[in-house]
Amino acid sequence: MTSAERTAKVLWSAWWQRWPDWVARATMLWAVLYAGFGLACALSETSLLHHGGDPGASGLGWAVVGMGVLGTLASGAVLLFGLLPPLRVLLWVVCGLAGITAFSLLMDVITLMLGQGLDSQASAANKALAAVGAVLLAATARSDHRPAGTAVRAPSTTPHLVQLAAWAGTLAFVPYAAMKLVWASGGTFAGITGEEMLAVSERNGASGIFLTLESWGLDPTALLAALGIFLLWGLVRPWGQVFPRWTLFLRGRRVPRWLPLAPALLGAATLAPYGVVGVGYLALATAGVVPMRRGDFHSPGDALLVGWIGMVAFAVYGIALTIAARSYWLRTRPACRMSMNAE
Repeated sequence: MTSAERTAKVLWSAWWQRWPDWVARATMLWAVLYAGFGLACALSETSLLHHGGDPGASGLGWAVVGMGVLGTLASGAVLLFGLLPPLRVLLWVVCGLAGITAFSLLMDVITLMLGQGLDSQASAANKALAAVGAVLLAATARSDHRPAGTAVRAPSTTPHLVQLAAWAGTLAFVPYAAMKLVWASGGTFAGITGEEMLAVSERNGASGIFLTLESWGLDPTALLAALGIFLLWGLVRPWGQVFPRWTLFLRGRRVPRWLPLAPALLGAATLAPYGVVGVGYLALATAGVVPMRRGDFHSPGDALLVGWIGMVAFAVYGIALTIAARSYWLRTRPACRMSMNAE
């Protein structure tokens, strides 16, 4: 490492360690921009729903304006008066609203990764901005918790219970991946053949990349499930904190905390509530309390079977990812040098 690189690294580290000093300003800037985005959508009658066909749905833009105004007032008050308890509560409330707004952002990311077009670009932009805001609002609400130090903890393994959660999240995806691979290989599951499922994908506007992988017997969602399992175990095992040998120039270096935590938090915030709510609905449908539409399947029973496999996988994996991300967050926090020396 050259002297210029070392100097840049020191400056970056010093700036980052002072995040409690600048995060409120960054949050206020985000809130003003977010309110402006909502105002533009409201005045232009742009729908912020996933399927923007209802003209009245443009009224959601005013809700975005309200969130932006609340965020501006809260972060501005923090800059003027400090982090008072009522302001902390307000920041967490707006953070929760932003998190709810950002729900299903992961689905849009997956859609883009597979080369498919978004149903609503305004909706996707709204969810992305809300996700950024949720992070900034949470950081501002915790800005009185200053960094403990800059000492780096040694790579460590999670407790046994966290590893059990990782195993549960892994095994939950096995039936889901097997089901998808059966269809991709031309087999039949839940009364529907691989050819019928491919026709459904074409009818729903699947991209060329998606269809090509399907024709090769590789289901893209099963591949994404494998990546998700890799991420899950990277959060609970020591190798997830240090770049492995095959990364060539990066091998042996520490993995930046945000690199695994960003997709982990995004995935947990999307899949856990999506799966839990889905399991609840399927339980009611199984009991006959609510109807189960058959959709692209030949019978409601077939749709129910596939729904159980998918929703259980999302729910269990989402919860496991939440537990693993929290463990990784705690294990990779900078430690106080004084306390480490005392040990």
